[in-house]
Amino acid sequence: MMELPADSDVTTANSTIVVRDDRTAVVELHPDHPGFSDSAYRQRRNVIAQMALDYESGQPLPDAPYTPEEHDVWHQVWQELDPMHEAHACREYREAVARMNFDKRHIPQIAEVSRTIESNTGFRLEPVAGLIEASVFLSQLGNQIFLSTQYIRHYSTPLYTPEPDVVHELVGHAGMLTEPRFAEINRLVGEAAMRTKSPARLERLGRVYWFTIEFGVCREDGALKAYGAGLLSSFGELEAMHKADLQPFDFEAMMSQEYDVTMYQPTLFCADSFEEAYASLSKFLRDWPAD
Repeated sequence: MMELPADSDVTTANSTIVVRDDRTAVVELHPDHPGFSDSAYRQRRNVIAQMALDYESGQPLPDAPYTPEEHDVWHQVWQELDPMHEAHACREYREAVARMNFDKRHIPQIAEVSRTIESNTGFRLEPVAGLIEASVFLSQLGNQIFLSTQYIRHYSTPLYTPEPDVVHELVGHAGMLTEPRFAEINRLVGEAAMRTKSPARLERLGRVYWFTIEFGVCREDGALKAYGAGLLSSFGELEAMHKADLQPFDFEAMMSQEYDVTMYQPTLFCADSFEEAYASLSKFLRDWPAD
């Protein structure tokens, strides 16, 4: 996941991946993190980070060691999100999740999720230890690779996460990657990032990504619906989106709009339909010039 935290059930709590001289990964949690005092959780996070650090593209995807408590977190999240998706998610997302056929009682391993996505659109998942530079994350989308974390939020706070976790990656992003038009948009973002050398221009591209792929909304039969992963993976964001200031679907405005990851998004850019979002965004990204 890139350094644009994508689930707004967040506070200032976060984590940092430290790689020691011997290539050992250690996840440092902020004292406010729900798992800070749980040594077993922290050790499991280290193991999962190490698996990602050791992974080489093309290898079999590693399985994460989830506990019964963590599977229960996954189940509780789905119990909350299922009715929210029925009410607030766009038709394309609901159809995509049906294609995924998630086991809602057990966290799926990214290998099985990746196989389903690849059979539909050619995209695949690869593991990443934590937040990475936006240039790396976005560019990999151009290779039809989505870099996914594997850890899950601490079981003491099943409906809260201080950082993008496997719930955000799989519930928010993975399902929609089976949708051909949405997968194409992700690929086009990646290709645009590959053509971008300037940090300032990459930041502007990242804002378009934020307000579309992460926090995109559209009209469907007159109702406001979500297609962005940051919304679809967070029950709080899905509730809050109806209170947001809805702006026209304008890329120049998106690129100028600042945002705060520590609060529900107060400004969203609404397309007249998912089809309009796809058509406008795909043209914008194809026309994105090289530096």
